[in-house]
Formats: sequence, structure tokens, C-alpha cells
Amino acid sequence: MILSISGVVLFGTIGFIFFRKDGLKPSHACVSILFGFYLASTTIAPTIRAGGEGLASLLGGMRF
Repeated sequence: MILSISGVVLFGTIGFIFFRKDGLKPSHACVSILFGFYLASTTIAPTIRAGGEGLASLLGGMRF
């Protein structure tokens, strides 16, 4: 639950910054699409959420 809320805040903030700074470009649209999947409760959203959680755990497990 915390990761999905963090994902919504993260992708929402990044999308807003991209929109305000340069207009919405195709690469920025990908961030907006991810933001939409975190907000939506479609059948593919759990798969994308699981991928985000997997990426977060991968990045969380890295030691520098």
C-alpha cells in the first residue's frame, strides 16, 4: 500500500514537472501512462504494480 501511494505521488510529481517545464513530450507521456495505471484499477494494473514493487525491491536491495 505504501509503495502504490509513493508511486502515485512520484509519477504525479514527475508528470507535473515535465508538463510545466517543456510541455508533454512522448517520453513524458510514458510517465503519465504509468501514473494512470497506478491510479486505475484495471485488470493490468496489478501486473504493472507488481513490476513496480519488484523494481523497488531490486533497487532497495542494492548496496553501494
